[in-house]
Amino acid sequence: MSSYDRRDLGLLLLRLGAGGVLAAHGAQKLFGWFGGHGIEGTGQFMESVGYAPGKASATAAGLAEAGGGTLLALGLATPAAGAAAAGAMAGASAVHAPNGFFNAEGGYEYAATLALAATGLAVAGPGRLSLDHALGHVFDRGWMVPTALGVTAAATALVVGARNKRLRDKKQPDEQEALFAEEEALFRE
Repeated sequence: MSSYDRRDLGLLLLRLGAGGVLAAHGAQKLFGWFGGHGIEGTGQFMESVGYAPGKASATAAGLAEAGGGTLLALGLATPAAGAAAAGAMAGASAVHAPNGFFNAEGGYEYAATLALAATGLAVAGPGRLSLDHALGHVFDRGWMVPTALGVTAAATALVVGARNKRLRDKKQPDEQEALFAEEEALFRE
């Protein structure tokens, strides 16, 4: 069949849109493009929100977003590209989750939407208007979808879990100091 159907066109549009946004988002982290802060500034931010070491975290997130987004847009290695981008966005969602759902209030709406789009593309495949199709799906085999998503989910769970533990450990001394201050105040009375 030589003609493309609307599914192929729809997947191409979704890949170009989501992949382009993800690639630009990663370029902000990696290179400081599009108003971003580059590795140094992003690393400082990552450290401040519990991802440590910050510079390594910024590099990993930037590569997952820029690399995954670029590969999604091209329709190349779609399972791995979608999984990498989704993992990065899951990490971003963890940062924004305390602010609720909606982006207007600093919530995780935007990051979750990009994660779902990337995951959907990893599962659905790139369509016939893609490099994966042109190359005979060498990097887009059926077994690659659950493997890429499973490995990424496990790695993301470990990274976000370690971040959450760091934040809890950081909070505990402050809470203990507050308890000691309350006890001291009681003894003074």
